[in-house]
Amino acid sequence: MGKLLVLTGASGTLGRFLAPALAAQGYRLRLSDIVAFPDPLPEGASFHPADLADAGAVADLLAGCDAVLHFGGISVEKPWAQIVGPNLLGVTHIFEAARTPLPGHRMPRVIFASSNHTIGFYERGTVLSTDDPYRTDGYYGLSKAYGELLGRMMFDKHGVENVHLRIGSALPAPTEARHLATWLSLADLLRLVIAALEAAQTGHAIVWGVSANQGRWWQGDDAARIGYVPQDDAARFAPLPERGDALTRQYQGGSFAAQDNSRAG
Repeated sequence: MGKLLVLTGASGTLGRFLAPALAAQGYRLRLSDIVAFPDPLPEGASFHPADLADAGAVADLLAGCDAVLHFGGISVEKPWAQIVGPNLLGVTHIFEAARTPLPGHRMPRVIFASSNHTIGFYERGTVLSTDDPYRTDGYYGLSKAYGELLGRMMFDKHGVENVHLRIGSALPAPTEARHLATWLSLADLLRLVIAALEAAQTGHAIVWGVSANQGRWWQGDDAARIGYVPQDDAARFAPLPERGDALTRQYQGGSFAAQDNSRAG
């Protein structure tokens, strides 16, 4: 019998891709979101609505699972008050539930959909590793940095294995010049998730969620530890047009760095 996975954010764009793709690989799925799953449920899947800000609902959701794919929460830049519940409380409740499994069950591995917006204020062309300091480009990116730091603490203090996927631009195909560096094909996303699920041991790991793009800005991560080998390259779509204003074009985070930017000069 396949592993039982919890997938939060199942009704979002990436959740709707991952649910049938993982089911086809033989995993059993417990899907969750605050809105109904809009597609037919894949074989072996069930749907459980839950608010990530509700600690009890999250604990019930994770009961008895082997791993949780935490893709839930606000996925765009929003004011702080809108980020706190779904993103900050949400990831905290996920880890708290993971570290207190049901009797007789192992702690589930947490796979967290982090983001390139943890480092979005680095200028384009700057080559980064996951050891470089955070430079978040907004409250959304800040919430993802918090999730990564929480995962570090939860492994060091409680032994919760976790893998943080710093997702770039997960799309069927790249559409603008920035994506020549940041694109993560959906096929590589699936490879990345399965690698994170099936690695013998992960400890606390951070992996760039990016394809094997010739123009990528990101290297030096834990991909080898979990066995992630991307296969796609955005270069085959080049050239692609630039998008957005001067700030959008300056920073790796693109429009997130430009949004609500009031700094002069």
